[in-house]
Amino acid sequence: MAPHLKNPNLLQKKSFINGEWFESKSTKTFKIHDPASGEFIAELTDLLPEEIEYAIKITHESYELYKKTNPYDRSKWLRNLYNLMMENIDDLAKILTWENGKPLAEALGEIKYAASYFEWFAEEAKRIYGHTIQPANQGNKIVTLKQPIGPVALMTPFNFPSAMISRKAAPALAVGCTTISKPDYQVPLSCLALAYLADQAGFPPGAFNVILSSAQSTPVSGLQLCESPLIKKISFTGSTAVGKLLMKQSASTLKKLSFELGGNAPIIVFDDAKLDKAVTQAIGSKFRSLGQTCVCANRIYVQSGVYDEFVKKFVEKVKAFKIGHGFDEEVTHTCLINERSVAKVKGHVEDAISKGAKYALEGGELPHLGPHYYSPTVLTGVTQDMKVAKEETFGPLAAIIKFDTEKEAIGYCNDSEFGLAAYVFSENINTCWTFSEALEVGMVAVNVGVFTEAAVPFGGVKESGFGREGSLYGVDDYTVVKSIIIGDVYS
Repeated sequence: MAPHLKNPNLLQKKSFINGEWFESKSTKTFKIHDPASGEFIAELTDLLPEEIEYAIKITHESYELYKKTNPYDRSKWLRNLYNLMMENIDDLAKILTWENGKPLAEALGEIKYAASYFEWFAEEAKRIYGHTIQPANQGNKIVTLKQPIGPVALMTPFNFPSAMISRKAAPALAVGCTTISKPDYQVPLSCLALAYLADQAGFPPGAFNVILSSAQSTPVSGLQLCESPLIKKISFTGSTAVGKLLMKQSASTLKKLSFELGGNAPIIVFDDAKLDKAVTQAIGSKFRSLGQTCVCANRIYVQSGVYDEFVKKFVEKVKAFKIGHGFDEEVTHTCLINERSVAKVKGHVEDAISKGAKYALEGGELPHLGPHYYSPTVLTGVTQDMKVAKEETFGPLAAIIKFDTEKEAIGYCNDSEFGLAAYVFSENINTCWTFSEALEVGMVAVNVGVFTEAAVPFGGVKESGFGREGSLYGVDDYTVVKSIIIGDVYS
């Protein structure tokens, strides 16, 4: 059943190009459904390749004007957008829960988180600094400027339909780039709602564009964005495999890229950790959005001295989860996004059990609720050769692995091609600092399981990608440094 919206204008179903809801000539459509109930939500038009080229052209032409706008105006528009999101937070959260499935309380948290990026970069828009540099020749002067890189394409996944686009669009718009966004085909409505609010916030036509593509057309539209000489940067959040493909496709135009790709985050719990806190925070990290986050705990390493007690307390808390539809106020956790996600979790569980892992809590499919439901599973006796230790599960499977020494834990944690986030729980500052430096990841959270906010430089290393989103570094991926050398100053 469709949620009641106080502001029905937020529910849009067309691409947004040049400040208008675009009337496509395409006869191809795709449907989106509530992943929790399977009920039909909307049928959207799949843009034609030539219409996507038109959107690219508009994004480029608009850039020539937008880059000249006053930074104080851009700051004002970003602040307006933040205010509008907060004014419409209930409706935005309902749309998000409807198309993504996450609990309404989590959706409200995501909208606040998404809006915070517009607030943060409203302030950063006025603080895009350059430098003066003294060269060897004292008769010359060197000045650097940070200028917008140009029109940028933003590609986002299903798991945070509002936050992912906000985290990318806010810094781009702050520095003077125009944007063309391509949301995941399963969750386009949250992005379209942001487009409506961006227009209301005062952004000029063509600054914030959204194109729609079905699952079948996404490879084609992605290729168009990557190969277009008019698009100067691609920002993508998604799988490492797709990131590698986009990188290859972008090589012909040597685009600037920023990628936030796969993760395989470890949690390390030492004997001296505050155990109740470590359990609570580990559960918050592991089961946020039912494990469908790139920074969620995929491997939980617990030192042998507290291993058994940790498992006991962990399982007790997980048993208290209530699984159901996101609009049910009593529900704590809901569904996965599609059948493929369920199959992956199931495959990881079966692989681990076949190799000797044991159930501490046996979950599994919940057909009486629907095909996308899988109740949390907790495994012990997990070893490094199991799929769950090597691959990102992206679902409600907690794999708890025993370790004895610090050296052993470091080896386990760094035994991965991924390097997005890691978590350390210890009351020994030397241990915390040593591991923070030694872990091969872009972000380390110490004694906390949920850490993301606009002030954090978000991003990874190794095959988890490159570039940083949020924080004072967030503008760097949308700017280029220009050097101006002035000669004969003292002639």
